[in-house]
Amino acid sequence: MGDFMSGDNRNNKKDQKDGGPQWPFKMPDFKPFGGWKFTIVYILILIVGMSLFNYVFLSRVNPTIDFSEFKNRIASGEIKRVELTDSYFTGYTSTRQTSSLTAPVRNPYIASDQVYRTVPINDPDFIKLMDEKNVAYYTPRREGSAILNIIFSWVLPIAFFFFIWRFVMKRLGNMGGNVLSVGQNRAVIVAEGDITTRFRDVAGVDEAKEELVEVVDFLKNPKKYTDIGGKIPKGVLLVGPPGTGKTLLARAVAGEAGVSFFRMSGADFVEMFVGVGAARVRDLFKQARDKAPCIIFIDELDAIGKSRINNIAGGNDEREQTLNQLLVEMDGFDATSGLIILAATNRPDVLDPALLRPGRFDRQVLVDRPDLKGREEILRIHSKDVRLAAGVELEAVARVTSGFSGADLANIVNEAALLAVRAGRKLVEQQDFNEAIEKTVAGLQKKTRVLKPEERKLTAYHEAGHALVAAFTPNADPVQKISIIPRGFALGYTLQMPVEDHFTITQTDLLGRIGILLGGRIAEEMVSGEYSTGAANDLTKATDIARKMITDYGMSERFRNVALTSRGAGMAGGERQEPLFQREYAESTQQYVDEEIARLVEAEYIKTKELLEQRRAILNRVAGALLEQETLDEKEFKALIAGV
Repeated sequence: MGDFMSGDNRNNKKDQKDGGPQWPFKMPDFKPFGGWKFTIVYILILIVGMSLFNYVFLSRVNPTIDFSEFKNRIASGEIKRVELTDSYFTGYTSTRQTSSLTAPVRNPYIASDQVYRTVPINDPDFIKLMDEKNVAYYTPRREGSAILNIIFSWVLPIAFFFFIWRFVMKRLGNMGGNVLSVGQNRAVIVAEGDITTRFRDVAGVDEAKEELVEVVDFLKNPKKYTDIGGKIPKGVLLVGPPGTGKTLLARAVAGEAGVSFFRMSGADFVEMFVGVGAARVRDLFKQARDKAPCIIFIDELDAIGKSRINNIAGGNDEREQTLNQLLVEMDGFDATSGLIILAATNRPDVLDPALLRPGRFDRQVLVDRPDLKGREEILRIHSKDVRLAAGVELEAVARVTSGFSGADLANIVNEAALLAVRAGRKLVEQQDFNEAIEKTVAGLQKKTRVLKPEERKLTAYHEAGHALVAAFTPNADPVQKISIIPRGFALGYTLQMPVEDHFTITQTDLLGRIGILLGGRIAEEMVSGEYSTGAANDLTKATDIARKMITDYGMSERFRNVALTSRGAGMAGGERQEPLFQREYAESTQQYVDEEIARLVEAEYIKTKELLEQRRAILNRVAGALLEQETLDEKEFKALIAGV
């Protein structure tokens, strides 16, 4: 239940996929041994295998004894034969062997012999002692043992660790953490003439395009400005909500000017190591000067440009050094060199004042959500490669998408095309656009969800209550569709779309929105005599509107025309997103705000309940039609209100 402004929380459980942390150093897939997939796991297995080999086999070698004890055992006659090597003297208690002493076998002693080992000591009497006791002694000859010893002792370990070093450095380099290239900028450089985007590909932001025409004209004809003594702004800051086309505008400027384009995100400058970001800023501007005239575009500038004044959480040396270097570089180049800096952000309120002063980003261009005409132009641009049916009216689509950004409209066109393919049609029809809008606003339709008869009836009255209050509330957005088919996380929805764009909202309209949100719960109470959890989202939104009326809009009796909160932490074009624990007024004022919210909501509740009780017959008629048809469009809803 709930309209597009609110979702029904009844029996909603958000599905989540279990996903553990992924190992970042995944080896590239190559097959050196006939299809054997080589990964880091095999390296670990090799290391464990070598450890086990050393433990099982090498640990079985007989332990050494003192050299003096070794001589005593020779003197006592216990040791009959001695093998002399550079590393050890090995004594055996048996003289039996399978070949001569000059050419002993690899295992010249019998397994039952007692074996003694000692470390060699330069003792001239040792050979005499063995001659006196008739002890056979020899030095084994092993072909190629020295070469193999060098290979296994030095070459293979060095090669193994070199391979590991190269592998780790390659993976770190792919993640931007290669310590050998930390000072190099990571900008995406597009050469002159490779950018095909033009101003004709950008719609809905005519005022912003006009502001940027000067930048293009300066890059093409700089002499026209320098002759008269004028200077083009060094930096242009594109400000606007997400998805409005700031990056697209920057590419269009580079495409129209026909110059090189450096694109880099603000997050690409900041790394774990202090000083890396500043080095990348220096390298970026050095390369840009070499390729001038050109455009440097820094997306998400707020990642490195946050204010250094009100940093409550403490300073970040790396980010502040990067910002300081950016400020120095912007002061250090000549405005006549043909180097223009464009930047984009949706948080201009958090930027450092030093960035916004004249001489740096001294021109701010607002890239706002498009109006009705702009939305229609955007839809035509994105649908020029889409096969549309003859009856499709893009103007109607633009009319019901008020508040949508350019990215939202592009997504609607794509969704409509996908829905047409899913339905087996060769052309995109108007119903595909309508379904795409509903899918974007309310979520994916869930036809397989089966509701109990009691829940289905309660949902029908809930949505009928929303729609009926909206129909009899002055200046409310008209109801386009009512449905009790679950969509997204809601069991039903009432779709309201504005006929025209709204830029200001009156106090009466805000109270009317609270009443529309409460209409669903009131209808449930009228039919069942009790409340349900289906109106939880409606109550949250109604409470939020009432709170903003008091704290932000100055619409209360005690604090009339007074804003109790600061609006400095909000997104451009969006609502303020401040944590609830941040309060800028006294505890007694907070108590008044809570009581005033309850009073406003209760007053609208009583008013809305009277409206629905007076029109109980229409409420029953609309709910009955929903139970029968599941979906009502605008014409059917108006006919039911008229009693047809």
